[in-house]
Amino acid sequence: MITLSVNDVEHVLDIDPSMPLLYALRNHLQLNGAKYGCGLGQCGACTVIVGDQPVFSCLMPVSAVGLKPVRTIEGLGTEDQPSPLQQAFIDKQAAQCGYCIAGMVMRAQALLDQRPGATEDEIRAHLQPNLCRCGTHMRIVAAIVQASQALDGKQATKAPA
Repeated sequence: MITLSVNDVEHVLDIDPSMPLLYALRNHLQLNGAKYGCGLGQCGACTVIVGDQPVFSCLMPVSAVGLKPVRTIEGLGTEDQPSPLQQAFIDKQAAQCGYCIAGMVMRAQALLDQRPGATEDEIRAHLQPNLCRCGTHMRIVAAIVQASQALDGKQATKAPA
């Protein structure tokens, strides 16, 4: 039995400990946001956040997750209330085919969780492991910059306790 905490919900699964996290998410928890792209950790379509780090879920066995929480695109926002990052992707029309987008969003979310005011150069460097075959990189970067600036503004407007 493997216990996974995914999007703040604990799941006990009767699965092989060597099963890739991606398969557990998609096939056992019906969380289909993370996509199977290459299966080799070279495209990033399967990126989720484990603990506070973006990971290729196609490469990570469920046994390696341990007690760390897992966040998927389904845990960020809803259709009616998208997260600031998801809203920025909508505003900038950053998706074309959509296959890479969940992975891009999750890699960007991991960066913005740690560095809300990330610069465009930091964003570009952080996104390097994720690929977009449609070529919407410019819109993707613009969306993340928008979210970064919005989040940085929220940090700056918070009054000290």
